[in-house]
Amino acid sequence: MLEADFVIIGSGSAGSAMAYRLSEDGKHSVIVIEHGGTDYGPLIQMPSALSIPMNMRLYDWGFSSEPEPHLGGRKLATPRGKVLGGSSSINGMVYVRGHACDFDHWEDQGAAGWGFADVLPYFRRMENTQDPEGGWRGTDGPLYVQRGQRANPLYDVFIEAGRQAGFETTADYNGAKQEGFGPMEQTIHRGRRWSVANAYLRPALRRRNVRVVSAFARKVMIENQRAVGVEIEARKKIQVVKARREVIVAASAINSPKILLLSGIGPAAELAALGIDVVADRPGVGRNLQDHLELYIQQESVKPITLHSVLNPFSKALIGARWLFFKSGLGATNHFEAAAFVRSAAGVPYPDIQYHFIPAAVRYDGKAAAKSHGFQAHVGPMRSKSRGTVALRSPDAWDAPAIRFNYMSHPDDWSDFRHCIRITREIFSQPAFDEFRGREISPGGHVQSDAELDDFIRAHVESAYHPCGSCRMGRADDPLAVVDPECRVIGVEGLRVADSSIFPRITNGNLNAPSIMTGEKAADHILGRTPLPRSNLEPWINPRWRESDR
Repeated sequence: MLEADFVIIGSGSAGSAMAYRLSEDGKHSVIVIEHGGTDYGPLIQMPSALSIPMNMRLYDWGFSSEPEPHLGGRKLATPRGKVLGGSSSINGMVYVRGHACDFDHWEDQGAAGWGFADVLPYFRRMENTQDPEGGWRGTDGPLYVQRGQRANPLYDVFIEAGRQAGFETTADYNGAKQEGFGPMEQTIHRGRRWSVANAYLRPALRRRNVRVVSAFARKVMIENQRAVGVEIEARKKIQVVKARREVIVAASAINSPKILLLSGIGPAAELAALGIDVVADRPGVGRNLQDHLELYIQQESVKPITLHSVLNPFSKALIGARWLFFKSGLGATNHFEAAAFVRSAAGVPYPDIQYHFIPAAVRYDGKAAAKSHGFQAHVGPMRSKSRGTVALRSPDAWDAPAIRFNYMSHPDDWSDFRHCIRITREIFSQPAFDEFRGREISPGGHVQSDAELDDFIRAHVESAYHPCGSCRMGRADDPLAVVDPECRVIGVEGLRVADSSIFPRITNGNLNAPSIMTGEKAADHILGRTPLPRSNLEPWINPRWRESDR
């Protein structure tokens, strides 16, 4: 009999964290439904192979956006993990909590109890890292976080160039001070990807009260306005996993709204048009979709010290062998080892631009490597005003949803990206880069005017793969909120959503860390526990924020 106290759809960042915490005291049984297979094998566990699993249908749902009208009709890839560990098993392993002000904004938008003082204790509970700042970081949680060795000199050159350009530096952007240039953090431990499958799910599965059911979740079963289980399909057989207490949807910002819609929870008119019986009219389901976009600003290196020299098959084989036997060397890093968070203008109180820096000129998907030595910054604005939707194409659960991000639909997006390109050029022009800097590869020195920059942005901007917001958390009386501040779906008993889909607004940086935190905090709400005591630590805000961008 497939039955448990708690049934979780999705083994990703939030789902695995909840499985671990809900089963911790041994009092409750947990079933995790996961459509994907195992995460064993070097393609996932080897950090430097990160571009491979993201492009494999074995591990990825294979979603893409609808043609984006403001990007010349381009369809942008929308990878989501279909594997144990979800997207934490195919992501770039970058660890960013987000800025304190992000969570205070959540609270302002109706997510009571999710301000920075409330969520910091959960970040601390989940982390296992060094804590030189006393109280800002966790040191004994399941999620190991490390910094790269920054063996390539270009990492420190990038940080120094930021300082020379007048920007702040920071020793720990996940501590008191996010703003500035500094080392980047990684979810890598002893040379392996430290996904939630490794951090949370495997330890949970060693308990007798947790199991994973390998199946496709079709919809939530609801009787008399109460969730009672999940309809699944496995080996072409449809059956029901029963939930004695609650069903928790943690299936991503794409699949979570899709599952709610298939279950009759969403905009009533859209559901009725598809012949789906309406259980709860929640017009916010599938709305408020957000993402980060980024550009690769690439510069040639006149010194042969970049990763270009190891992109040949022989060097790759040596790197792979060293990683396989020793879990060390270039295979044991994601190569994102320097970062920056800066403000775009005077009057912006906290950072709204993020940088990832790598000593190579290559696309995130591993394609189109430059023909020469080079280095690049991934740069993009953090708080786009554009919003999109996730909608059903049909009532068939196997149909991929229609994903419309409406990227670059707000005029501010264009001015923000032009500014990103120009300040990146300013950083690369600093004296620290003098002995390394060759020609600009991308966009290219000839691309200067607003119109030329806009053409480049339209043709080359890429998703940073941070979809969120499509089942927004808010006040129970907010007609566009989908879940209340305890992650309960408004209008249905015994059903919660807890993953990046509930974010009221996208956070500063990569989304794995706040997604895990969401699972950690949701688990306490589900168990009816008093939340962890609020923190009284105050984040650093640039005292010059009104007068200067740096």
